[in-house]
Amino acid sequence: MDQPTVVIVSDDAEFSRRVTARWQMERCVPTFTLLSGDLWPRFAGDAFDVAIVGPLRRDLLSVVLETLDSSSQPAFFVSDDAATADTVRQRWPRIPVLRPHESWLDALVFAAAEALHRSAAAARARRAEQAKMALEREATLGRYVIEMRHTLNNALTSVLGNSELLLLEPGALSAPARAQIETIRNMTLRMHEILQRFSSLEKEMSVVAQQAARDSGRSRAAVAAGD
Repeated sequence: MDQPTVVIVSDDAEFSRRVTARWQMERCVPTFTLLSGDLWPRFAGDAFDVAIVGPLRRDLLSVVLETLDSSSQPAFFVSDDAATADTVRQRWPRIPVLRPHESWLDALVFAAAEALHRSAAAARARRAEQAKMALEREATLGRYVIEMRHTLNNALTSVLGNSELLLLEPGALSAPARAQIETIRNMTLRMHEILQRFSSLEKEMSVVAQQAARDSGRSRAAVAAGD
């Protein structure tokens, strides 16, 4: 599993150092990308899981927060200036604002870590949904193949029967034509073998499903007996 990335955008190197140092005390530590405000425009906006914005020049702050506000990624802004904090709350309400206080680092790391957990859970849910959709498509295709098996077998039987009849009259065919019909017959037999394998797989899967149902029933019975 890929390690999550936290980008810290600030012109104050001490701010970035304190945040990363505090996070090192946690059990799960993400990868950090440290950027100054001048570097932000050249940074790929979606190449992170959580963003933390610290002290920045006012002109750069607007650029950074505007990008983050339009992004789907969670972001946090830390400011010790009350006027700036109020402006950010009004203009970019999606971005939580933290004011430095005695335990602001703990609160910031806790909130950002929770955001990472939620992002990871959402990503797992998306992957599970995509896998479910892929399995459903494959199951639909499999059901179609099983349903069409008898129709294909009938068509193959006809092709095989006619090719066998033609081969029973060796003098009526040229050598190239006979070779071509033999190829048709052999490929028809091969296709028939493949369809037979589908039938075998269907039976095997049915047996496995029945065994799983019996095992599940015994497990539920054992749990009920234990209660």
